[in-house]
Amino acid sequence: MRVPFIKMHGLGNDFVVLDARVDAVPPMTPALASALADRHTGIGCDQLILLEPADAADFRMRIFNADGSEVEACGNATRAVGLLHGRPARIETLGGIVSSTPADAGISVEMGKPRFDWDEIPLAYALDTHMMPVAWEDLAEPVAVNVGNPHVIFFVPDCDAVPLDRLGPEIEHDPLFPERVNVNVATITARDAIRLRVWERGAGLTLACGTGACATAVGAMRRGLVDRTVTVTLPGGSLTIQWREDGEIAMTGPATESFRGSFDPAGYGVSA
Repeated sequence: MRVPFIKMHGLGNDFVVLDARVDAVPPMTPALASALADRHTGIGCDQLILLEPADAADFRMRIFNADGSEVEACGNATRAVGLLHGRPARIETLGGIVSSTPADAGISVEMGKPRFDWDEIPLAYALDTHMMPVAWEDLAEPVAVNVGNPHVIFFVPDCDAVPLDRLGPEIEHDPLFPERVNVNVATITARDAIRLRVWERGAGLTLACGTGACATAVGAMRRGLVDRTVTVTLPGGSLTIQWREDGEIAMTGPATESFRGSFDPAGYGVSA
């Protein structure tokens, strides 16, 4: 039996979506997710997305990074599955319930409330997450935010000049972060504009990261660097992030279906 898939992306952050609500899907394991994500011998993606039935929401979204690790949240993937759903939806994730709504600029996603306590990031020990007294070479004093998954954000004069391909994995795997961490380097260009690059936990350098854009915007707002609504521009394009007065984060941006296909699970050592 061949298993259908949908290839999608949000600003170049790409996904293989498997819909277990309507199709027979083999049990997902880290090894299978990683094999499907491989760009040379699999379908190729940053994240594999598995949709399943849910009791407390319209459906459940499980998220597997390219290395096979299952993670709590992905803002770009939420917009992608919101596009597939085609109408407002409540979506269960490991990071909590999020919601998506079709909008003029694409899909608007309610990402929930950010968390700042050191044990909610989580960190290995207590630190001030507003301006952490740590550094990796020239990257110093980041802000830490959990927006369903953990992020650290460094504000720098020129985010394009940072060797993120080298420092990103070092910071991601630092013992300070027991669940690893997403690494963001950001440059403030106006009160309503931020440039951003992201090293994504378990995936590496990415063209776009929705939770990274949310975490970076909120971190900049906490420090008084920007207003409560900003445009965050990543290598793949721009997202609008609003941190509302009720504490909820709203993210709006495009999502695209690229193509559909199917694969034979037997080619990956499993049966459907």
